[in-house]
Amino acid sequence: MANHDEGYKLLFSHACLVADLLRGFVHEDWVKEVDLEHLERVEGSYVSEKLRRRESDMLWKVRWRGRSLYVYILLEFQSRVDRFMAVRVMGYLALLYQDLIKQKAFTRSGRLPPVFLLVLYNGKWRWLSALDVAELIEPVPGGLEAYRPHLRYALLDKTQIPEMALESERNLAAALFRLEKSRDPDEFRRAVALIAAETQFDDSFRRSVHTWMTQVLLPTKFPDLPLTEARSLEEVETMLAENAKRWTREWRREGMKEGLQKGRRQGLEKGLEKGLKKGLEEGLQVTRDLLLSQMTNRFGPVPPKIRRKVQGIKEAEELKKLGNRLLVASSLEDLDL
Repeated sequence: MANHDEGYKLLFSHACLVADLLRGFVHEDWVKEVDLEHLERVEGSYVSEKLRRRESDMLWKVRWRGRSLYVYILLEFQSRVDRFMAVRVMGYLALLYQDLIKQKAFTRSGRLPPVFLLVLYNGKWRWLSALDVAELIEPVPGGLEAYRPHLRYALLDKTQIPEMALESERNLAAALFRLEKSRDPDEFRRAVALIAAETQFDDSFRRSVHTWMTQVLLPTKFPDLPLTEARSLEEVETMLAENAKRWTREWRREGMKEGLQKGRRQGLEKGLEKGLKKGLEEGLQVTRDLLLSQMTNRFGPVPPKIRRKVQGIKEAEELKKLGNRLLVASSLEDLDL
């Protein structure tokens, strides 16, 4: 089975999807001024072997205000939180500009063209890593601050996209994101139908979507679906429609089973609450000490103020939430204590 990042690289090798991604999810003024109908994939002439080995994912150029000025769009796909993503992106950009200098690909004023750096994140945890490389560098007074580099990238964290943003009727990127989030067979089928209708004259993109759906997406959502029998998007849609009622029944049974298990757990917890109260407090203290130890290992000495706040947490659920935040935090400030 193909992995998720490789599937996304296949999909975003098509200009129609990149254009809809920018139209629907990059809310910046410059997007309105570029010619998204004529996006051009950059593969060979401007991209060195070294850059390709760094797997910089997708690189496009587009006309701006009708002139021969190009905005380079670098798409970096991530399924895991990377604390030092800003440093990686800075390396990609430096290699790209070195190639542009070799090719003498300057603007009319003799400068290098602007680059829009976009990280498309599709992991489980919320992205809390620094968006500017300057945030990763220790500030030093006395003049060194002036030499701290600044490089910012844009982030599209799919876990944080509002539902309303995915309801666009004709945006292919929104339809694909909706497919990934949906567990409703009918909604899933409608999204497939929309993609099939909007791309009926683009065989190449349809083949890529079909490959992504049958090899990456559907095997995880509907593992018992006979995908080898679906040779087109229309056949996938038909197969979904035929199995929708059965899936709905199964998901309802799963929901009832989960509810029953949760009820049993809650009853057990209530029955043991009194007898475990003393032991629970001891367990909470062990958890506090462990979290403080992990903070010290990751970020160095923990200030007394933060130590007091951690020691003051009395609820197990709050300690659990703090532990989850600690997994993805890039600094003590990210813990929101």
